[in-house]
Parts: sequence; structure tokens; C-alpha cells
Amino acid sequence: MITDINSEDRLVQQTFAEHLEKVLRWESVYAYNAETFGPAGTLGRASEREVVLVRDLRAALAQLNSDIPESAREQAIEKLTRTDFARSLIQHNHEFYGFIRGGVPVEWRDASGETRHARARVIDFRNAGEDRFLAVRELKVQGVRVPHYNRRADLVYFVNGLPLVFIELKAVYRNIRAGFDDNLTDYLSEHSIAHAFHHNAFLVVSNGDQARYGSITSKWEHFVEWKRNAETDKGRVDAEALLDGMLAKERLLDLVENFILFDDSRAGGTRKIVARNHQVLGVNNAVSSVLRQEELKRQFPSGARLVQYRVPRPERLKVAEAPGGDHRWRGQRGDVVRRRGRRRTT
Repeated sequence: MITDINSEDRLVQQTFAEHLEKVLRWESVYAYNAETFGPAGTLGRASEREVVLVRDLRAALAQLNSDIPESAREQAIEKLTRTDFARSLIQHNHEFYGFIRGGVPVEWRDASGETRHARARVIDFRNAGEDRFLAVRELKVQGVRVPHYNRRADLVYFVNGLPLVFIELKAVYRNIRAGFDDNLTDYLSEHSIAHAFHHNAFLVVSNGDQARYGSITSKWEHFVEWKRNAETDKGRVDAEALLDGMLAKERLLDLVENFILFDDSRAGGTRKIVARNHQVLGVNNAVSSVLRQEELKRQFPSGARLVQYRVPRPERLKVAEAPGGDHRWRGQRGDVVRRRGRRRTT
């Protein structure tokens, strides 16, 4: 008998994981009841409470910050993994997003005793090949506020050990809103596994057919579809369109770096906003157009561009009246033209 969990796993999770692995070139791990713990374990986690894959994070920091001493890189790890019980989920998320996008501030003393400051890069946004993209299925997470509060995440997508994307899946015959109402709402509670979303970029709910995405502060009505990957594409609302559009490596890095906003302008607290499909395409098309114009200017400096062409003005000046009432007109080139069908001199 196939249970609800098994049907999700067989019909949806596996399909998603295989698409990321075979089409989008992510690595994939199945962790449920198979994960081993410790530095040499499956994911390098010490326990189910850990939501950052410190082993991957440490390796990424070393690769991207070879000019920073190890002690400073360890500071970055400490800052990226600490949980302050006096702060809310959105406060943690806002701070960690700043670290992810702009680097983690660290300091150390050099050989002369002078204090040095730097920002440790966590992700290489310019070269996706330098980052590790890992999809983990059935990840067990234990709460940190309430002991033994356990949950099982369907799919968590890590970049350099940071859990940036959380996907809640339902069986194909179920309405995807159930993933939000029954699961995500519970997970995001401070008394549940909210720390699993401290680094989250966006959330996805799907049943393998339809899919929508939103942020950790989005109400259900603000979860939206990803319909196309280019302005000329025909609109689609299936899950594959979202996977290809949002989880292709370069596109995911672009979304994280350039299309997330924290809005404090309204009453009710900070809102996290992830740009919609048409906004991403529109902005990127505009940027590409500007970059193309700048490239053309570099290739063709002002002195080497095509000769300007001036369109002749239509008005002509009357210069004389020929004998017999024959009118002649002089154009801008000095041509003499006889009007009304008479002989022309050019």
C-alpha cells in the first residue's frame, strides 16, 4: 500500500529531484532514515537541529576567501549559524540575507598587530561553477525552542551549505494550498522549526503539476506562479516552468542577489518581497539593452561610427520665374526642377 508520504516521494519528490539533477545539474541526496551524522556523515551535520551544512559552508568560505585567515572565516561561520532567541524569524532572515549578498563582516590581527577588516564572501554570484548546489529530500529538522519538536522537510535546496529554497510537496491529486495551510504555516512558527528558514530566499509549494512561490512573510494570496522564462515564451503554470525558471543555477543566484526586497514602509512589520516573473524578465531585459548599448559604444567610438545621414528637408525655395510663366524651384542640393510636368534639369 502506498501511503501519502510514499506517494509524494515517488510521484513528486523523485520527479523534482531527478529534474534538478539531470536537467539543471544539481547534486541530490535522499536523507530520510539514511542520514549519518558527524563531520564525515552524509551532510556533515552534528544533529537534526542543524540547518546549515557547515562542512559545505566552510569549504566555500575557504575557496572564495583564500586571502582571509582561517580564524576570520570561522567568525563568518559563527555569525551565519547563531540563533538569537530574542529576535524574530524575519529579523534573522534580514540580517543573514545581508551577509549572503554582501559578505559577512570579519576582523583579525595581521602579523604587525594591526586590526584588519573584510567581508567574507559566501556565494560566488558571478560564477555559479564555483558554488555547490545540493538538493536534499526528506530532511529531518528538530526545533531549537521546543525540545524534540521534529518535522520532515520534503525538499531543501542548499547553496554552499545554506538552505536557500524550501519546497513543500503534496500528492498530485491534492490542492497545493494544503501545503501552505497544513505545513508551511506550522514550520514557520517560532515554536516549530523557524530556524530552518533563517537563510531562506523563497518558498515553493507544489503537487508536481502546479506550483507557486512566495516569501516567509507572504500570505497565500501573494504566492504566485512562474509562467515563462522569456518574454516570447508561451505562458505556462506547471511545476517544470517554475523549476527551470527559478532553480536553474544562474537564475537562482540572480534572484537571490537582485530580486529580493525587505519593505518596512507599511504598518504591521517588515515584509519580504520576492519579485514576480514579469518583473524579473522586464528588469533583466532593460539591463541587457543598456549593456548592449554600452558595448556598442566601446566597439564603435564616436569617431569610428557610421557617417550621419541627414534627411533632406521637403521645403524648396522659389528662385526664379521662367519666361511664359514657367516656374523653377531650387532644392537643397542646388537642383533646378521645372514643375507641372515640364522639362527637368537635374
